[in-house]
Amino acid sequence: MTTPLLPARDVAGDPLLTRSQIETVVHRALEEDAPFGDLTSWAFVPADAQAEADLVAREAGVFSGGAVFAAAMTALSQDVEVTVHHDDGTPFVAGQRLASVHGPARPILTAERVALNLVQRMTAVAGLTARYVEAVAGTGVRIADTRKTTPGLRALERHAVRCGGGHNHRSGLSDAVMAKDNHLALVDDLAAAISAARTRLPHTVHIEVEVDRIDQIAPALAGGADTIMLDNFSLPELRRGVEIIAGRAVVEASGGITLDTIGQVAATGIDVISVGALTHGVPAVDLGLDFTTSR
Repeated sequence: MTTPLLPARDVAGDPLLTRSQIETVVHRALEEDAPFGDLTSWAFVPADAQAEADLVAREAGVFSGGAVFAAAMTALSQDVEVTVHHDDGTPFVAGQRLASVHGPARPILTAERVALNLVQRMTAVAGLTARYVEAVAGTGVRIADTRKTTPGLRALERHAVRCGGGHNHRSGLSDAVMAKDNHLALVDDLAAAISAARTRLPHTVHIEVEVDRIDQIAPALAGGADTIMLDNFSLPELRRGVEIIAGRAVVEASGGITLDTIGQVAATGIDVISVGALTHGVPAVDLGLDFTTSR
């Protein structure tokens, strides 16, 4: 894989993914999976049993979630030790050892599924993002995620998008304005509505307007939109939209864009392509926890 990737970083080097966010997700996932403990491990595994295991790739991909895997594996016992052998944001091949675990067997077994679920999903997001980034290489177009994330996992999935070389859209409803079709349906004068919104907002807030018709572009520009999203536009419409906007706003394209079409979309001159499928339509990557020794 020749995709240009972001530099590998641990959690401390990524201010958008904090230890607190990771621990919150892990705690909730373990509470869901073993609210009263792990009956199987309690019944079958001696309390003093020790185990060693490797996180092994069954297929190639781009790794994401090393710190999350470690947090899940160590959440139930301070005696469990995890070594992550592969940096987030770097490609791996099938059969490669990505991390290793050793310590008391019971907490390792209890945390196994949660740890795998999280790292498999994050790695899948990173790998798919890398494919989209590779498809627009050399165009200068940014690939961005959307708010179509798994409830409760947004911080992890956004980190995974960055690991794949992509960029993040707004993190939620509170950090940027994005007027979509349902907002615009309640507005009579788009230009006036944008101008009025600007007077209510802090000067640091970015305003994006989603349009689904060419004739909405002029009033969005007149109102002073910072970004105009061209939603579900055809290729000729995208090119026309770029001509009309003429550098006066960031141009974003979205809606039904796939790996098969993204190259053509990027060639229209837009600045950003947002792809909901990066986080809502990706199948988990096949990673396994192979136990090597136990006693």
